Amino acid sequence: MKYQTITGKLLASLDGLPHDDLVNALNEIREALHGISPFKSEPVDFVKWVPSATVGANDYNPNSVAPPEMELLRLSISADGYTQPIVASEESGAFVVVDGFHRHRVGKECLDIQARIKGYLPLVQIRTERVDRGDRMASTIRHNRARGKHSVDAMSQIVVDLKRRNWSPEKIGRELGMDPDEVLRLTQISGLREMFAGVGFSEAWEAGEGDEEIIVDDEEALN
Repeated sequence: MKYQTITGKLLASLDGLPHDDLVNALNEIREALHGISPFKSEPVDFVKWVPSATVGANDYNPNSVAPPEMELLRLSISADGYTQPIVASEESGAFVVVDGFHRHRVGKECLDIQARIKGYLPLVQIRTERVDRGDRMASTIRHNRARGKHSVDAMSQIVVDLKRRNWSPEKIGRELGMDPDEVLRLTQISGLREMFAGVGFSEAWEAGEGDEEIIVDDEEALN
């Protein structure tokens, strides 16, 4: 068939290219095919291999992995290979991880895996309309919460940060998959700490006339 002839010519033209040139050529071909793909709206339709040195962590990810799980991830990638790409956003010619920070660490820090993938990492980019910092933060949280683990303190800071970016509680709840009470509790955790940072308290305190009552419905907010 006609496309088989095209494929054969393409493979012949790539034969013998040096490694890095071959990777670049394959990325360009995949991107071109992605451009005409019926699935081009899906980031996973275009997985490219990029030098690991161009991929870095974000500064807000609240997810953490305990050493046993981290070792299991290393074993999984060692035995099964990379079955999931790293999700990232491009910024100034480099890539910032949105999801897959620990997969990114394994590819950089485990020397046997680093050698196997020749210093590259598999990567997909989030949709271009989601590259604003707030949208990227929300995307990271959705990925994390779908797996069921996140740090409460770090999540609280994310919510406060989004509120500072003029996100309404309704938008935060919608984008992060939270109900209103959860948004309020997480706001209180960091909000109260900031409010009372460096403030001393006497052993006895009574509300004076006109004082507002602060209601906290989650003991964790006072810890």
